[in-house]
Amino acid sequence: MKNICKNMKTLLPGLKPLKAPSGLSKKKQEDMLYKMCAIRAFDSRVKELWMASEIYGLAHAYIGAEAIAVGACEAITKDDFISSTHRGHGHTLAKGADTKAMMAELFGKYEGLNRGKGGSMHIADVDIGMLGATGIVGSGMPHALGAALSSDVLDNGTVAICFHGDGGTNQGVWHETINMAAAWNLPVIFLIENNQYAIATKLEWVTKEQDLYKRAIGYGIEGVQVDGFNVFDVYSAVKKAVDKARKGGGPTLIEARYLRILGHFVADDQAYRDQGEISDCWTADPVERLKEYLVDSETFSQAKVDKIEQTAKDEIEAAVEYARNECTEPPADTLYDDIYANGEVII
Repeated sequence: MKNICKNMKTLLPGLKPLKAPSGLSKKKQEDMLYKMCAIRAFDSRVKELWMASEIYGLAHAYIGAEAIAVGACEAITKDDFISSTHRGHGHTLAKGADTKAMMAELFGKYEGLNRGKGGSMHIADVDIGMLGATGIVGSGMPHALGAALSSDVLDNGTVAICFHGDGGTNQGVWHETINMAAAWNLPVIFLIENNQYAIATKLEWVTKEQDLYKRAIGYGIEGVQVDGFNVFDVYSAVKKAVDKARKGGGPTLIEARYLRILGHFVADDQAYRDQGEISDCWTADPVERLKEYLVDSETFSQAKVDKIEQTAKDEIEAAVEYARNECTEPPADTLYDDIYANGEVII
């Protein structure tokens, strides 16, 4: 916490010092750092590639929120499910997607996770339980509900995590989904990534009670607020909720509170924000906080931390070169593939 400015502590009074949970292995902590560095490197390169017109369409960086996706996904297994948002790169990587196939997808290549047809905002990897990113605010809610319902019907012990932003919490589907999950006691965790901005709309302009986790009481479920810049705080809260859900304890609403560091999408210069607030946000950078903690706690040496970060950067750079030089455009005769489950085409 020593590098976090006073203004940031005022903006986010829930900031907590990092402390690894008891029993969390060094390997797990190394994995957390690696994935957070990989997400940071991936989305940093995506913006550069978009600016160079190598990636088309819109892209929304997960930079600054790495602790949320990684903390949550480290608390579940490959067999569990997640649903995502328009800002889905971090969720997909944290769940374990192949970085080369992900980058190829953003390049629109046939070797991409979705054959180049999903791109940034609709990327998915069902094989690892990532049900898909979506450009419609709040639309991932029922997908997670469906996965939780299937778990309940099949009695297979899996859980679902629904990542969504504060902008989605005033959508009708948000309330309908949580109400159904609560009424049926389904194994699902609703994880609000509260960055306090819905594009350029501040949360305080549209919501009277800004502690969104308190809404849980209206549905008769548990509500928890965590430090979204703190990977260990997120991990502990999600693990507790997951363990409860697996035992039949029903859903939990978790609010990971942080502040968006970058603009809403790659071309957003954030002219609507106090620029001092943005610079303050960087003092709470979740990646730097974790690196600092791991060295100060003598979990790893500075050289080890630097090596983990560089290895992650190298992996992402290899993914860029793969997408750029080794992948192909989707063949014309695949235009109608993947429209219907049985392969039929109706013209």
